[in-house]
Amino acid sequence: MNDDPYAVSFVDTNILVYAFAENDSARSPAARGLVRDLMESRTLCTSTQVLQELFVVATRTNRRLLTAEQALRYLDEIANFPVFTIDYSAVRQAAELCQSAKLSFWDALLVVAAARSKARYLYTEDLQHRQSILGVEIVNPFRAVGTTGPSL
Repeated sequence: MNDDPYAVSFVDTNILVYAFAENDSARSPAARGLVRDLMESRTLCTSTQVLQELFVVATRTNRRLLTAEQALRYLDEIANFPVFTIDYSAVRQAAELCQSAKLSFWDALLVVAAARSKARYLYTEDLQHRQSILGVEIVNPFRAVGTTGPSL
């Protein structure tokens, strides 16, 4: 998916959800492969924001994908890799970035966390593919599988 298999790669919530979800025949295998490769190369990183969102999405009552116990085990597995802790400085930088880069606050916070994690890549389907923000290249790993938008 990227040209440097040892570059730190920040992973957004949607990628981690598709990695365990069975409801998308195109994205789920792509996400599983990406997450597996990043784990094996020890280049995966994420943030407390992503872990919080992951738990909520996985266990929400209207479309429960995992039980709370299963979700916690998955969080524990992801937390074996670097997790950037969101602090006020990151929140403030994201607030500034959302205005200057025309991003939602939550997307800006994701970019800030990736940049502060020294990630070269941010894997997400929510931002413009190949755009570079704060030195982080946005990569939509689903472009090659022909998906057109979020289905979570």
